[in-house]
Amino acid sequence: MLILKSLFTVPSDASGSEIVSPLLEKTGLRIESIHSRGQVSPDGFWYDQQEDEWVMLAQGGATLEIETQSPVTMRAGDYLLIPKGIKHRVSESSDDAVWLAIHFS
Repeated sequence: MLILKSLFTVPSDASGSEIVSPLLEKTGLRIESIHSRGQVSPDGFWYDQQEDEWVMLAQGGATLEIETQSPVTMRAGDYLLIPKGIKHRVSESSDDAVWLAIHFS
């Protein structure tokens, strides 16, 4: 049976921290939803991934710092491709920020 789900359904978690939920995983491909709840990357922390990431902000607002360029302010519907090895971090996110992230090799 096919089961309908929504990207905007907030997973139940009482911790108040960012929630990363896997949506689909296949060899060389991982799709996940991320509910940020206002969380940002810790001071001095940079993501340095070994796979490409296509990310879309589906709801809310956020700012990404990218090591090789000026910060990118994102609004709902904005997306970008972050090639592997490009260091980046989240410096701002709204309480209602919902991301769709696709990691692939």
